[in-house]
This record gives sequence, structure tokens and C-alpha cells, in this order.
Amino acid sequence: MLLTLGLLLSTPLWLKQVGLYQYLALEVAIWMLFALGHNLLLGISGLPSFGHGAYFGIGAYAFGLLQQRLVANLWLDLAGAVLAAAMAGALVALFISHRRGIYYALLTIAFGQVAWFIAIKWHSVTGGEDGLLNIRRLPIELGFATLPLHSNEALFFFCLGVLAIVMAALWRLLHSPFGHVLSAIRQNELRAAFIGHHVWLCKALVFTLSAAIAGLAGALFAMAQQSAYPNVMSLHNSGFVVMMVLIGGGLVSFWGPLAGAAFFILARDLLGAYTETWLLWYGLVFIAMVLVKPEGLAGLWQDGAAWWQRRRGLPSARIEHREA
Repeated sequence: MLLTLGLLLSTPLWLKQVGLYQYLALEVAIWMLFALGHNLLLGISGLPSFGHGAYFGIGAYAFGLLQQRLVANLWLDLAGAVLAAAMAGALVALFISHRRGIYYALLTIAFGQVAWFIAIKWHSVTGGEDGLLNIRRLPIELGFATLPLHSNEALFFFCLGVLAIVMAALWRLLHSPFGHVLSAIRQNELRAAFIGHHVWLCKALVFTLSAAIAGLAGALFAMAQQSAYPNVMSLHNSGFVVMMVLIGGGLVSFWGPLAGAAFFILARDLLGAYTETWLLWYGLVFIAMVLVKPEGLAGLWQDGAAWWQRRRGLPSARIEHREA
């Protein structure tokens, strides 16, 4: 955890030297947050959600609307965005938590498309296809001081602080009794119910929590772009975070989504500099990864660490995040 945060913290020192820019690191931090929240469902609980961009977008729109129409305060607007996304997630969870497998996945897509359609058509609130513009980067108000977030560097450090807090909280949640119940649901939902766990309630709670984290990431993204558009709620945007989790190895490691988010954003920018069809090439890499190494980047790391330990004659210390 400290190594990940330390690497991100050092980006202002070397990004420009390798031809990149600070806004890229800002996007990476925000998408890492989104991917960690989504992995609560897909990787940890085994619940496939393919419409999660809806809650990302709800957080973005809620943040912008609150600052423009109610109160321009960073903490209140962020809290409102998280609450709006959590309420939307809780409402959807009421309808889908009794379903499993493909039916669960299809319902998440359906509700995600409903949110996207509302964002497109509700012009008086969302701005329709033009989006919600002029979202300000509100300053951090501490009572005794006010810290501006106008620059990409300042906003990056703020987002990194939020990421660190959420990362530590999710790590603790994963190793709590509730986290073990989620792991049991992933392994065998019926068995988890038979031994006395309230599976429906746990699935609803984890979906709501994941939606809340997505809303927080969406609010930070709205600050970064200073706008909110319906495309962040689209099906392909929901697919991006799924690809991040899978190619990073979220199914076998808590840290997989972090690697997957960084890999996706870097591939988008580096491949996009050479071709407009960057997503085609990324898709081919994704297919190859799924076919050859389904455990993703985290699996490659674990295999490399195990090989190094065998070479040195040390016992394997491979530990997966679902170990009870």
C-alpha cells in the first residue's frame, strides 16, 4: 500500500521527464478509486456489474448540480455526490440482489442504461448531450485555512489523499467478518445462505457501498474535467472499469484494479498518440491476457515472485486476498 502511494506521490518529479503530464496521473488516481470500488463486486463478491458507469456519472452530476444550485462547498458537495450515488445503488440493489449470475449482470446493464437515458433526455437538469458545464474546482476549506485546487498538481494530491483513505478502509473491510462473508458468497452463494448468512442483505450492502465509491470517483472526475457528460454513464464506460479490474487481476488480488487502471490509462495515451484505433489494440491485448493469463497483471506478479523465491530456495509466500 505504501509502495503504491509512494509511486503515485513521486509522479510530479518524473512524469515530464518521460514525456507525460500531471493530468494523466490525476486520471489514474481517480480511475484507481473507481476500479477499487467496482472490484468489491466483481473480484471480491463475484457479482458481475456491467452498468457501474451510471453511479460514476450520478456522482459527477450530483457534485456539479449541488455546487451550482445549492451550496459551493467541497466537503458538502462531495458528501452529497456520494449520498446520491449510494441511494441510487441501494434502489437498484433492492431489485437485483435476489438474482444470480447472468440475470444479475443483465439487470445491472438495464439499470445503467436507464440512468444514461435520463442523463441524455433531462435537459433542464443535466444539460442533455451538451453536459453540465462550468463545474468549479472548489477549494479545501479547513476552517483555519483555505487551500486552492485550481492546478492539476493540487487536485492530484487531494485525489491521492482520498484514494489512500478509501484504499485503507477497503483493505480493512476485506479482512473483517463482513469481508469474509463476501468471499463466501463469491465461492458459493447457496452454501453461504445455508450456514446462516443473510446473503440478500450482504449483496445489497456491498452494491450500495460500491456505488458510493463510484460516485465519489465521479465527483472527483467532474472536478478534474470541470464538467459532466452523459458518456461517463454509458455502457462502454462501464466496460472500461470491468476491463481494468480483469486485466489488472482483481479476481486474484486486492491490488489488481490499481495496476489495471494504470495500465489502461497509459495504454490509452501511449497507443492513442500513434493511432486512433488504440482501443482495438488494447482489446487484442485484453483478449490475449484473458486467454493466456486470466489472473491478469497481478497473476504475472505472483508467478514472478514465486519463481524468484524458488530460485533463492525460499518457501512460497503467495497469499491471495480471499484467504479466510
